Amino acid sequence: MKKLSKTETEKEIKEFFENIENKSANDVKKIKKVAMSYNIPLKNLRKKFCKKCYSPLKGKTSVHNKIKKITCENCGSLTRWKIKN
Repeated sequence: MKKLSKTETEKEIKEFFENIENKSANDVKKIKKVAMSYNIPLKNLRKKFCKKCYSPLKGKTSVHNKIKKITCENCGSLTRWKIKN
């Protein structure tokens, strides 16, 4: 991979997460490592992949008491996010 500026890298990361559905866990792991090396926070993009297996996050979703729970269909881990008003 060639050396990019921070703004170019941010743009590349945003483009990657626009079509994350057809990406592999290794691709997600690599792009996260690139973001960490350039000190770029992922913020809400973290919600698009599983924190355990790095696969694109899809599976069973439920909302209870302003907490969204998503069960990863790949590894079965549970991810919880607060829902803001």
